Amino acid sequence: MTTPLSPLETSRMRAFHLVLGNTLLANVTSSFLWFALTFWAYLATENVLATSIIGGSYMLLVAVFGVLFGALVDHMKKKAVMVLSSTITLAAYLGAGGVYLMFPESVLVDWGRPWFWVFAALILIGGVVENLRNIALSTTVTLLVPADRRDRANGLVGTVQGVAFIVTSVFSGLSVGLLGMGWTVVIAIAATALALAHLMTVSIPERGVVAAGGSATPAFTFRGVIPAIRAVPGLLALILFTTLNNLVGGVFMALMDPYGLTLFTVEVWGVVLAVTGTGFIVGGALVAARGLGRNPVRTLLLVNVGVAVLGMTFAIREWWWLYALGIFLFMMLMPVAEAAEQTIIQRVVPFETQGRVFGFAASVESAASPISAYLIGPLAQFGLIPFMRTDAGDRAFGWLLGGGEARGIALAFVAASALMLVAVLLAFASAPYRRLSRAYAETPAAPTPAITRDEATAT
Repeated sequence: MTTPLSPLETSRMRAFHLVLGNTLLANVTSSFLWFALTFWAYLATENVLATSIIGGSYMLLVAVFGVLFGALVDHMKKKAVMVLSSTITLAAYLGAGGVYLMFPESVLVDWGRPWFWVFAALILIGGVVENLRNIALSTTVTLLVPADRRDRANGLVGTVQGVAFIVTSVFSGLSVGLLGMGWTVVIAIAATALALAHLMTVSIPERGVVAAGGSATPAFTFRGVIPAIRAVPGLLALILFTTLNNLVGGVFMALMDPYGLTLFTVEVWGVVLAVTGTGFIVGGALVAARGLGRNPVRTLLLVNVGVAVLGMTFAIREWWWLYALGIFLFMMLMPVAEAAEQTIIQRVVPFETQGRVFGFAASVESAASPISAYLIGPLAQFGLIPFMRTDAGDRAFGWLLGGGEARGIALAFVAASALMLVAVLLAFASAPYRRLSRAYAETPAAPTPAITRDEATAT
C-alpha cells in the first residue's frame, strides 16, 4: 500500500523522472550502435564466431570494470557520474567514426585484420561505460524514491529499457540495411551529444559526496565490497545464482541474432525485435502497477523457471512465429527479474554502499556470460551446426528439434535452458534462499537519504 506523496517527495519524484527520461535517450543511443555493430558484423563475416567474440568482450569489460564503476558511484555525486559516463561514450563513438573514415569498408569488414577489432572495441567501450550510468541510476532510485514505491520505480526502469530496446531494434536494422554502418555511427554520435547536453540541464538533489567510510582505496577492490555483501544473509548466494544464470545467458547472447537472421532479413529482424521488445514494456508496466509481491526473492526464482522453459521451447521447431513469441515472453520476464534483484539490494544494503554492491554484482554476474559466449561460438560454428546437418545428428535429435538450417543453434538453446532449470530448482530448495527471504522480510525499508537545507528551502 503506497502512501500519498509530500511536496518534497513530489519534487524528488519529478527529478527521478527527468533522470529516467535522460537515461532513456542515452540507452537508446548506446543500444542503437551496439545492435548495429552486431548485425553488421554477422552480415559482413557470416560467422557466429565473430559475433560471439564481440558479445563476450562486451560482458567481459562489464565484469572487469563493474567494481570500479560501483566505487565511483559511491564516491561521487550521481549527476557527475552520469556526465562522466556520457562524455566517455561520446569520445569513444567519435573515435569509432574516425576509424571508419580512415579505411574503406571492404578493408574494415575483414575480421582477420586489426582495424575491424579497433572499430568494434571503440563501440564496445562506449556501450560498456553506459553501465556506469545504470549503476548510478539504481542508487538514484534509493536517493529519490520513497521506500514503498521503489519496486514500482524499478519497474519503470525496466519499461524504459524496453522502450530503448524497441526503438533501437527497429532503427538499428533499418540503419544498417538502408544507410550503412558509416551513417549509423554518425547518428549515434549526434544522439549521444544531445543526451549529454540535456543531462546538463537536469538537477539531482543530493546531500553531497557520500563518504565510503574508512580508507577509500579498498572500496575500489573486491575486498572493499565483500563485507557489505556478507553482512546480508543469502545476498552472496543470490549474486552467485544470477552469475550461474548469466553463464547460460551467454549462449543466448551469442546465438539469438544469428538464429534470427537465418529466419529473417536484417531489416525484418530489426522489426521483429522491436515488436517482441514490447514485452519489456509489458513486464515493466506490470511491476510498476502491481509491484513484486511480498517476497521478491521468490519472484526472481519463479521468473527464472519461466525463462528456462521458454529457452527449451522457442526454437524447438524452425517456425518464425514460435521464435518471435518466445522472445516476446522472454523479454516480458526480464524487467521483472531485474526489478526484483534491484529491489532486494535497495532494501537490505545501506545507501552508502549500494553503488559498490551493484557494481560487484554487475562484475561477477557479467563475468559468466563471456565465458559461455566464447565457448559456444566455436562450439556452434565447428561442432553443433555441422553435426546437426549430418544423418547422425538428425537421428540423434531430429525427433526433438525437427529439420531446418539452424538446428545446431536450437540444440545449444535447449541444452543451456535445461541446465538453467536444474539450477533454479536447486536454488528453491537451498538454505540461502530461505535466509535471504527472511532478511528481506525482517529488514525495515530504508528511508530516502536526508535532504539539504537548500533543497528543503527550494521545496
